[in-house]
Amino acid sequence: MENAINDILKSELTVFLDYEKYDRSENSNSRNGYYNRDYNTKYGVLNLRIPRDRQGDFDSPLVPKYQRNDLATTNTVIDLFNSGMTNSDIVKTVESIYGKKYSRQTVSNITKEIVAHVEAFKNRPLNKQYAVVYTDATVIPLRRDTVSKEAVHIAIGITLEGTKGILGYSIAPTESATTWRELFEEFKTRGMEEVALFCTDGLTGVENAIEDTFPMAKIQRCLVHVSRNIVAKVRVNDRSEIAQDFKRVYNCETEKAASEELEEFISKWGKKYLKVAKSLE
Repeated sequence: MENAINDILKSELTVFLDYEKYDRSENSNSRNGYYNRDYNTKYGVLNLRIPRDRQGDFDSPLVPKYQRNDLATTNTVIDLFNSGMTNSDIVKTVESIYGKKYSRQTVSNITKEIVAHVEAFKNRPLNKQYAVVYTDATVIPLRRDTVSKEAVHIAIGITLEGTKGILGYSIAPTESATTWRELFEEFKTRGMEEVALFCTDGLTGVENAIEDTFPMAKIQRCLVHVSRNIVAKVRVNDRSEIAQDFKRVYNCETEKAASEELEEFISKWGKKYLKVAKSLE
């Protein structure tokens, strides 16, 4: 966020002066360095470098003079952009809500800088080894000329040291094993060599994609998905109790204890829900 805001501020000064840095210009005004300002946000304190002009006329609509708190306007711009609104509509909406006059160029600068940082994040190098990689897709509205829901395939990795973070993502109209395979291949080009365990849902073809790209990795079905599948196959009145019983199975500290809990689970629910019992066995 700090890098993005600083890049936007530099871009805003360029638009204000109407010439790029190091370009020749007949403009009597010019760049005059920076001054530092701490800026309090819900993400923490940002260390901003506010650009100056010789005549002291530049005032960023993104970070107005003397203001040291809040990025609500910027967040609103990004949210409106994600919802599919045009830059002109965003300008009108922001002015009506906050009373701030944003130019279409400023809105464009904000969205371009955010996209640039997202691309840099997606292409960053990865660790060679990961303990666990979780894969799943979530469906969100996406703008491609018009707005429609699409599947964002997201992989989260845990390093050998225990640090968790998003490895990358890929967008497609629906979740597919082909998209996952392409994402796994991308991870290899970014430096990933070994994964001890993949945790994934039961999407057809995903396990084959994992075995082809990371053949030494073990694969575990995500227990959240297993629990959802169980709940979907039982009566409403039984859902809470059967979910709690299944949670006792996978929360056991040893394999022996888990096997005993599973036997109890099947003994309790097997006659009433035979398909559930067989799938867990």
